[in-house]
Amino acid sequence: MGKVIIYTDGGADPNPGIGGWAAILRYGEHEKVLTGNDPKATNNKMELEAAIAALRALKRPSQVEFYTDSQYLRRGITEHIAKWAERGWVHKNGKPIPNASQWRTLWELTKKHQIEWHWVKGHQGDPLNERVDQLARAARLKITPKIHIDPHIPRLYLRASCKGNPGPGGWGVVLETNDHTEQLSGAEPRTTNNRMELMAAIEGLLMLPAHSEVQVLTTSDYLYQGATNWINGWRKRGWRKKEDRPIANADLWQALDQLMTQYKIRWINAKGMNLPALETAQKLASEAIGMA
Repeated sequence: MGKVIIYTDGGADPNPGIGGWAAILRYGEHEKVLTGNDPKATNNKMELEAAIAALRALKRPSQVEFYTDSQYLRRGITEHIAKWAERGWVHKNGKPIPNASQWRTLWELTKKHQIEWHWVKGHQGDPLNERVDQLARAARLKITPKIHIDPHIPRLYLRASCKGNPGPGGWGVVLETNDHTEQLSGAEPRTTNNRMELMAAIEGLLMLPAHSEVQVLTTSDYLYQGATNWINGWRKRGWRKKEDRPIANADLWQALDQLMTQYKIRWINAKGMNLPALETAQKLASEAIGMA
């Protein structure tokens, strides 16, 4: 009996955020494609959902060659899952296993088949890995709301660049208003990409008069999630994480937090958007590194 070839992928953007997953199953000349999405998901949850859907699609016990670019999935199923099951789906410290419901379901499904699990490095030219990645992205985009950029409200486009992380870094900002465009950039000799993203946001807002309405476009999940989601909790906990460790870049986050009270800001996650002003901001950030 021949083997079933399975490729899966999943992801969320931002993470957590809107998610999509996909699976390709091949048996001889036959192929089946499965996709799905979730408005509230994580990368890891989508990877698990893809694997579950793929194995559920098998109508009888099979020999399977399973390919994934997720170490979370491959290592979880090959190294950890038996111990998790024995402990009742909790870690040694008693904390629940994240995505325990998905792991339990996947564990039962794997028992029906003989599976060889393979890790393949993503975006390295494997045709089926590339294809399943595109299918997962398309599934996510199906439920991703269209982003409207208001041409009548000022727009700040932010980008950052860093060589070494830490290393020399730069940031670039493009400000577009109804009647003109401004550009600004800066650099530091030893920094991180995340600090440069924050500097771009701070310096960009300072280009506008206080109390201005502005749309801020960033491709950084760190900046977008921090400014729209994490910052309220950090502030309440005195700029510390839930596990009581200090947050990284607290000085810049506090400065941005103060600035955000002075402007009416609409944050826009611009990842994947083809916008000339974003490209210009990226060029400014890269060129600024030479000044560090």
